[in-house]
Amino acid sequence: MNRTLVPLAFVPLFLLAGCGQDPQTAPSSSSPPSSGAPATTGPAATPSAAPAGLRPPTSTKEIEVERTAVASPTVTGARFGRHQGFDRVVIDLNGDVPGYTARWVPELVQDGSGDRIDVKGGAYLQLTMSPAIAHTEAGKPSWTGGPIFQAQLGNVQSVVKTGDFEGVVSVGIVLDHRAPFRVLEQKSPNRLVVDVAH
Repeated sequence: MNRTLVPLAFVPLFLLAGCGQDPQTAPSSSSPPSSGAPATTGPAATPSAAPAGLRPPTSTKEIEVERTAVASPTVTGARFGRHQGFDRVVIDLNGDVPGYTARWVPELVQDGSGDRIDVKGGAYLQLTMSPAIAHTEAGKPSWTGGPIFQAQLGNVQSVVKTGDFEGVVSVGIVLDHRAPFRVLEQKSPNRLVVDVAH
């Protein structure tokens, strides 16, 4: 049984999240985006229209969704792109969407060791997924590259792999400044989407 703790303002947005363009794939923000992705190559890129007519997010409240799963989904990568009024970070999953939290943190640290990750920004948003893994059965990373992926979008400066430890996968989003955000669940394929206002 799933227990969801999400501000009511977010619920209708889940219904609008199924369509739209996907951001480019990390780590190479200068590589051509896949079909249907906005042509985002950095801060000078022209913003694309908002997916499915979504407006920029309006809340800075932290989000928590608790969920149990039979098997931990595997995080396979992250993508990001700039839209009109907000930036989008997509976490690709192989398996069901896990439980997650999105919260503000004073700095990014490596899960397990607690070592500070040396990445500068004006604000840090931490997305934590559980249960989830980011490695294969052989122990090889399923999400390669990084740990810091440069984005240089309207507000999102970089996306950071901060952990794959004891069934928890953490991703840090480094921002130029603190701003409203939302988290959306999308299907076919499964993924988590974090939109952050400019």
